[in-house]
Amino acid sequence: MKIGILALQGAFAEHIVMLKKLGVETAEVRLPEQLDDLDGLIIPGGESTTMGKLMVDYDLLEPIREFGLGHAVWGTCAGAILLAADAHRKQPLLNLMDISVERNAFGRQVDSFEAALDISALKQADDAPFHAFFIRAPIIEAVQGEAKALVTLSDRRIVAAQDGQLLATSFHPELTGDTRFHKYFLSLIKK
Repeated sequence: MKIGILALQGAFAEHIVMLKKLGVETAEVRLPEQLDDLDGLIIPGGESTTMGKLMVDYDLLEPIREFGLGHAVWGTCAGAILLAADAHRKQPLLNLMDISVERNAFGRQVDSFEAALDISALKQADDAPFHAFFIRAPIIEAVQGEAKALVTLSDRRIVAAQDGQLLATSFHPELTGDTRFHKYFLSLIKK
């Protein structure tokens, strides 16, 4: 199995570390041809407008969209915004998931926070909560079509959604040291 991490901007190195912990081969993706032999792709957190513009500049927007039609793609934070059909502003989007997102829904950088999430999809023998980091995080306002809410906060705001092999998280699992969410993403990949 080989997983690409979009490496134009943002927290791509942290995802590589997590995947290597799991013994997974990784590749940094900066050009369209680097998608060719991948089984899945992670779009990291960072700044979604900047990443979107860079995807356009490097002719990656359409190739990633095409890749996502048949492969597993996971967007964390800014990556979740890029996967969405609607972000309430004009910016490049992949429009792969039928979700609507609100950028920076929790406020500015100083409003970042941590939360222990009960995530049924990650349940293992220990049933430990997943410790999540929210950094200028978006909220998934709505899921439509085949998309479904995967994780909600206690106030019922959606912070993770899934549509088949497509996964969007508002938080940053790559910053935790807990590999359960990365394992979950790997389980979505069709052999």
